[in-house]
Amino acid sequence: MTKPTPPRLNTQVPEITPQIHYLVGMSQPETHLFEVTLHIVNYPNSILDLKMPVWTPGSYLVREYEKNLQDFAAFADNEPLSWQKISKNHWQIAKGDISKVTITYRIFANELTVRTNHLDATHGYFNGAALFFRIPGWENLPMQVTVITANPTWQITTGLPALPNSENTFLAADFDTLVDSPFEIGYHQLYKFEVLGKPHELAVWGKGNFQPEQMIADCQKIIEVEAQMFGGLPYDRYVFFLHLLQQGFGGLEHKDSCSLIYKRFGFRSQDKYEPFLQLVAHEFFHLWNVKRIRPKGLEVFDYDQENYTPSLWFCEGTTSYYDLVIPLRAGIYNTKAYLNYLSKEITRYLNTPGRKVQPLSESSFDAWIKLYRPDPNSINSQISYYLKGEMVSLLLDLLIRVHHQNQRSLDDVMRQMWQEFGKEEIGYTPEQLEGVIESVAGMDLGDFFNRYLNGLEDLPFNQYLQPFGLRLVEEKNEEPYFGVRINTENGREIIKFVEAGSPAQKAGIDAGNELLAIDGIKVGTSQLNERLKDYQANDSIQVTVFHQDELRTYAVILAAPIPGKYQIKSVENPSSTEMDNFVGWLGVPLSAIQ
Repeated sequence: MTKPTPPRLNTQVPEITPQIHYLVGMSQPETHLFEVTLHIVNYPNSILDLKMPVWTPGSYLVREYEKNLQDFAAFADNEPLSWQKISKNHWQIAKGDISKVTITYRIFANELTVRTNHLDATHGYFNGAALFFRIPGWENLPMQVTVITANPTWQITTGLPALPNSENTFLAADFDTLVDSPFEIGYHQLYKFEVLGKPHELAVWGKGNFQPEQMIADCQKIIEVEAQMFGGLPYDRYVFFLHLLQQGFGGLEHKDSCSLIYKRFGFRSQDKYEPFLQLVAHEFFHLWNVKRIRPKGLEVFDYDQENYTPSLWFCEGTTSYYDLVIPLRAGIYNTKAYLNYLSKEITRYLNTPGRKVQPLSESSFDAWIKLYRPDPNSINSQISYYLKGEMVSLLLDLLIRVHHQNQRSLDDVMRQMWQEFGKEEIGYTPEQLEGVIESVAGMDLGDFFNRYLNGLEDLPFNQYLQPFGLRLVEEKNEEPYFGVRINTENGREIIKFVEAGSPAQKAGIDAGNELLAIDGIKVGTSQLNERLKDYQANDSIQVTVFHQDELRTYAVILAAPIPGKYQIKSVENPSSTEMDNFVGWLGVPLSAIQ
């Protein structure tokens, strides 16, 4: 037991205060410590249980948020209460028959991601799962959150509704809603706009070269396209949170908001700006797919442990398929650009040897232990459910379209899933998902699912592209095959990955080795491919590395060049049916990409 100290926030709780009321302070933001006070009224049991979530929905990794908690204490009428810690994220307070209990603690917040907390002299950002306790049995009760800003000029933005006549106080309908509603507090820029009669906000923290007028106009287009697909917007108000950093990329979806991280100078050139809009399209699409249309395994969240499902390929992979499609439909880029982006995704997939080892359903199920915990062998042994799920969704869309002359598509699968499961937030089983896909396709897809969801067969892209007048063309590397990927770290050339079965692996080269020289001459990341072009397949080269600080030289026999890139191109002399199919899919003549 820890000896408690009096509460840091000396706030009196009036008799009319609801049963659960959080106060979040940040009196010394330079310490990165949020000061949290929890007032609980009329808890019926003599022992009060509090649990900190270990993960947050949308990010499938146990992140152990409780590790950032310190200075826990419990009080009643300013007198300390006895408490003990039961497990890593479970606290118990002996309250007896006392009706009003106050809990205080601090959370260290110096990790700025979409799923964690950050506090400094310019802002505070927090996610509910990483800051608030869950009271077992009281998850469905409403909860108030009052924010005490570090500076009176700071503003507060959140998806939660403000409580009338209460300064800086917001109401969450239940604990799930509290977890699903991040807060941005500080000197951020706030832009308000309307789409389809509903208010939207863009909260931007950080400096960068973004153009708010253009960004808002493009977001409006994306919102309209997705709303049209599902038949309207299922919220009253929506907030985009955007954090601009020197380096960074990511997003986390919520029902009525999303959090985004992007490079601060990634908005001027179109080739950098378009991926940002794909990120927006992705996270916004999630307000349907996974936030409301969600697997049975995620229907009721268990915040204490992993929540398993084999269907993340649909939650994330299908969403990834649409994050390329939506900007195309919104007129943000043209069909040629879309097919270039799709070609890059296919290249990533075909250059991942783990696709031959891990089935897609297993990738979904094992997200908790694999995708977010990469190691030097991950690329050899795993395939991302985002990436392969996107590829499988492409094939399903093409299959449905060609079978129904473009009168049906994967869009119809999404709409049916919304009607049957999403509107009422009923979790679906893998069998129900497959049943909906089959009903839209009008055919038995058992063999398809066995091969490409549960099996390891390579995806037959050309078989599905050809009816649309397209083919996948491989472009081989000029240099012979060596089989390593290298990064420069602090001036050292570190081998980060050695491909299974490659000449490098056969010779004994390991990930983590520092590459020094080929045939006695120094080589770095930028020169490696050029140096290899001086050799032919079956040539033997001497590769010198540091292996755990020990100088070693390996004889490597190079292999024939392998494909490094794949590009979708039109077939020669497409038939009228193929051209019609292409127009029905992408809305322009096949000649537009030639």
